[in-house]
Amino acid sequence: MWKRSASQTHPGETPLTVSCSPCGLLGPRCPSPACGYCGDTTLFSAWGLDWSQTSLPPLPLPLPLPAPGPHPAAHPMVWPWVAMASRWGPLVGLAPRCLWLLGAVLLMDASARPANHTSTRERAANREESEILPPDHLNGVKLEMDGHLNRDFHQEVFLGKDLGGFDEDTEPRRSRRKLMVIFSKVDVNSDRKISAKELQRWIMEKTAEHFQEAVEESRTHFRAVDPDGDGHVSWDEYKVRFLASKGHSEKEVADAIRLNEELKVDEETQEVLENLKDRWYQADSPPVDLLLTEREFLSFLHPEHSRGMLRFMVKEIVRDLDQDGDKQLSLPEFISLPVGTVENQQGQDGDDSWVRDRKREFEELIDSDRDGIVTAEELESYMDPMNEYNALNEAKQMIAVADENQNQHLEPEEVLKYSEFFTGSKLVDYARSVHEEF
Repeated sequence: MWKRSASQTHPGETPLTVSCSPCGLLGPRCPSPACGYCGDTTLFSAWGLDWSQTSLPPLPLPLPLPAPGPHPAAHPMVWPWVAMASRWGPLVGLAPRCLWLLGAVLLMDASARPANHTSTRERAANREESEILPPDHLNGVKLEMDGHLNRDFHQEVFLGKDLGGFDEDTEPRRSRRKLMVIFSKVDVNSDRKISAKELQRWIMEKTAEHFQEAVEESRTHFRAVDPDGDGHVSWDEYKVRFLASKGHSEKEVADAIRLNEELKVDEETQEVLENLKDRWYQADSPPVDLLLTEREFLSFLHPEHSRGMLRFMVKEIVRDLDQDGDKQLSLPEFISLPVGTVENQQGQDGDDSWVRDRKREFEELIDSDRDGIVTAEELESYMDPMNEYNALNEAKQMIAVADENQNQHLEPEEVLKYSEFFTGSKLVDYARSVHEEF
């Protein structure tokens, strides 16, 4: 690379000229990413100078070696750089400081890395836990695992596996067009109107898509907890993986189970383990051996895939909401607010919405005999995602929300206007856009 040479000077040149160490030629500091004489790039890279931003003429690369005679610095392409060398001279003294600063920055970066590694491990543990735990939310099912209403249910059964295709940042025109494509698919007889029967058929199709997604997801998770690949997962194998996701040593947990020693876990984790074991027993088809096949593991994660597990889920919800112990739900019990107090008007509005929505659901859909009491059987029928009668009732309810002209059908303008109900995104200019999309 170029080195300072105060001993060699030329007419019109200051002692700040430099010489190239590989080729020994005298000249200004290398004016391009590669030395025009020897191709050396070291100094240019170390200084970080952007030579493309200068107004000096670029040296041809590779610069032809001049014939014996005048010094290379006298080359007409080099002299402008020689003239500029004196201006860059003060920068030479900054090199040690720059290198020191660079070292300090690298040292600070290295010292910060362990925190990043810890964060990565935590994210990996959280991801592993979410993969082996039964999900709280089940796509296409009316109630959550904790008994709360599924707020996204209408979008899930209207969009199916395209649920994520209507994000807020999606271009509105594209979203409108996509919504009208869905409309045309639901409108089987192409009369530009959607009937309750057409929407019922569509709801069943979209629910089946969610079922298939759950099957594929469960298959992946089953392989993760079946390390020996024998097609069965024991409760102990699952327990080891669950506690490992909670930060316990997998080897220590496995050894404790093998030696029948007591595991030291916190109270909350122990409670979760007991609930999971109850669920594991329910998913294990007779004869009970605490070994789950891939199909049984699917029921363990997704109770909507098994009549027995769906019934178990209903039993759990009734147990949590039933206040008088009669194993049935009255309207006051079903609409009772979750634990917590209202601290502000926004919270009060949220609670009012909670009561209003659950009251409508109880009276119009769950309580099929209208006697003011919901039995476990009624709740199970309501929660069954593949119940065609429920799908028809749901279709009628969805039509009623947007049916402004009261003709018991959905029309393009209505679907676009109530796009937030059907897709979760509000698409503006619905009336003007409907003709464009068709």
